[in-house]
Amino acid sequence: MNKIPEILVTPNSVTAVERLIKAGANAVVIGEEKFGLRLAGEFSRAEVEEATKIAHEHGAKVYVAMNAIFHNDRIAELPDYLAFLDKINVDAVIFGDPAVIMAAKEVAPNMRLHWNTETTATNWFTANYWGKRGATRVVVAREINMDAIVEMKEHAEVEVEVQVHGMTNMFQSKRTLIGNYFQYQGKDLKVEKTDKSRQMFLYDPERGAKYPIYEDINGTHIMSPKDICIIDELEDMLEAGIDSFKIEGLFKSTEYMESIIALYKEAIQLYFEDEQRYEDKKEEYLEQIRDLQPPNRDIDTGFFFKETVY
Repeated sequence: MNKIPEILVTPNSVTAVERLIKAGANAVVIGEEKFGLRLAGEFSRAEVEEATKIAHEHGAKVYVAMNAIFHNDRIAELPDYLAFLDKINVDAVIFGDPAVIMAAKEVAPNMRLHWNTETTATNWFTANYWGKRGATRVVVAREINMDAIVEMKEHAEVEVEVQVHGMTNMFQSKRTLIGNYFQYQGKDLKVEKTDKSRQMFLYDPERGAKYPIYEDINGTHIMSPKDICIIDELEDMLEAGIDSFKIEGLFKSTEYMESIIALYKEAIQLYFEDEQRYEDKKEEYLEQIRDLQPPNRDIDTGFFFKETVY
C-alpha cells in the first residue's frame, strides 16, 4: 500500500496554525516576508517560534520559507536567521537561492532543505541535481502536467511536493511596477496601498478574468485568476506516492482553509480505503468545494491537464 501524503498548508497567523492542524494538516509553511515569497501571513521570529511549538505539540511539522530572490545587500542576514531557525528546531527551510545552502552548511548543517523556485523544477534530473547538493525535497513547478509529475516521482531521489489546491503565481518582478505607475501619475503610495491588505486586480475583459496583484518587499506579484482544485483527480499522484500535497492559503480565510483541508483529507483516506467509493464520491467533493469558493473565484485543474490559459 502506498503511503498517505502529507497535507501541507499556509496559515495566515499563529492562531490559524493550530486550527488548520486540527482540521487535518500535517505541516505548515510560515515565515517573514523579507525571506520568503508570497506568504499567507507575516510571522515575526517570536511568532515563528510560537507556531513551531504549537505544531510540534500536535505532531505536525513547520517549514520556513527562505525562497526570496536575494541580492548582495541581503546575503549577510541569512546565517543569523538560519541559526535561529535551527535553534528552535523548525523541520525544514524552503529555498531557491544556493546562497541559502551555503549559509546553512556553515550555521545549520543538519537543517533539511526543500528546493522551491516556483517554475524551474520541471524534470527529475534537476531534482536529483539539487538533491546531491543538500536538498531533501523538490517543489514541483505548477506548469507541468500530471504525466510529468508522476514520471518525476518515479525517478526522483528526493521527496516530491505538489500543489493541489489554491492560487498560483503567474508573474513576479523585483520592480515595484504598481508603485512606479502610481508615482508616474503623481499619486501617494501610502494612500493607494498596493500590498495584500487591499485587493487589486488586472482585468481581462475578453476572458472575464481578474488577476490579483500586489507589491511587497520582494517586488510585484500577479496571481492566477482561478484556484487549482484537483480533489477529483488524485488517483495518479496517490498511486505514484507523491510525498506532500500543498493547499495554498494566500488570500483565504482560516474558515475556508479548515473546510478545504478536511475535504482533501477525507478524499485521500477514502481512496486508500476503497478506490471505487472515492471514484463515486469525487464529483460530490468537487461540488462542495465550488460551494466554498469566494465570489468570482472559480476553480480549474491548472496545468495538470493544460486547462489553465494565461
